[in-house]
Amino acid sequence: MTYPTFQQCTRTVMDNLADPNITFDENGVCNYYYEYFEKEKKYVKKGQEGIDFFNSKIAQIKKDGANKKYDCILGLSGGVDSSYLAYLAKKEGLRPLVVHFDNGWNSELAVKNIDNIVKILGFDLYTYVINWEEFKDLQLAYLKASVIDIEAITDHAIAATLYRLAAENKMNYFLSGYNIVTEGILPKAWVFNKQDAENIIDIQKQYGTIPLNTFPLLTMAKKRLYRLAMQVESVQLLNYLNYNKEEVKALLAKELNWKDYGGKHYESVWTRFYQGYILPEKFKVDKRKAHLSTLICSEQISREEALEELKKPIYDAQQLKDDKNFVLRKLDLSEAEFEKCMALPPRSHFDFKTEEKSYFDKYPFLKPFRGIYNTIKPKK
Repeated sequence: MTYPTFQQCTRTVMDNLADPNITFDENGVCNYYYEYFEKEKKYVKKGQEGIDFFNSKIAQIKKDGANKKYDCILGLSGGVDSSYLAYLAKKEGLRPLVVHFDNGWNSELAVKNIDNIVKILGFDLYTYVINWEEFKDLQLAYLKASVIDIEAITDHAIAATLYRLAAENKMNYFLSGYNIVTEGILPKAWVFNKQDAENIIDIQKQYGTIPLNTFPLLTMAKKRLYRLAMQVESVQLLNYLNYNKEEVKALLAKELNWKDYGGKHYESVWTRFYQGYILPEKFKVDKRKAHLSTLICSEQISREEALEELKKPIYDAQQLKDDKNFVLRKLDLSEAEFEKCMALPPRSHFDFKTEEKSYFDKYPFLKPFRGIYNTIKPKK
């Protein structure tokens, strides 16, 4: 296999390793730099406009939930974004049902953070515990399928659970921690559509060993039902604020006794191992580049600081050893079985059924309208 000559963006730290979709202009600036500012212009509200948007949405949530036990739902992982959302919800007088999705991989720090947050803020906590045998089998199926986005199954199940609980409790809003200023850059080649139930079902069918009887699935039809008939809306409040990651961490530590867990989404042992070892070793993907590039664009760090950060090892050697032993033991995988999965050539998620592909295969006469569909299909 031949690789292109290495090129790195002159404004961010994105490069052409493991990313077939990156492009550069005559000044060496990559497409992600420009795309970030397009997203920021579209979704981020600054200054007084942001304050007005934020206050308007808070008022709407309170109004629509006035006669209900809870006026919104909030998924809490113990990480920065969701913890700050919980803090804001209390500060603004919202009454969220706080939901934690336990997929069996929580770090001790994440558990302590969650306990501190709900106790200090006085919120009700609902913990959804995944059927471990089903989830373990599904994770193993994804490893054997050799696709890149093993995290899609967790993200999918979280969304399915939040939508279901919101609908069952007649809540119209769930608070999402997604935000452009810390998450606006992420190459499509590194992830897959988290909402594609068809892909999950097909990978499990081909590589799994037990049926998914209880795993939370969110089909396209069910999502439309939640959004249109039951009017469940995802609200991204952090896009309306001056959201600075380091300042928020300091606030959370002071107000909620919150403890930092290291890298982005490292509140999960599995995520730490997946992002710190599986992605760079098997797929040559270092997600720090995307995270740091986003922070460069939102002026939270300099490019020089990001380059210095990338010089550091992705994983502490002892932590990697401990995590690998823990992961293999928890998944009932031998070292040889795991290395066999790691040695498999990467496959595309599109080698399996997808909701988009299945829909147009089922109704061939609609294929000319695929382009139109892509512009209007439900987003995250």
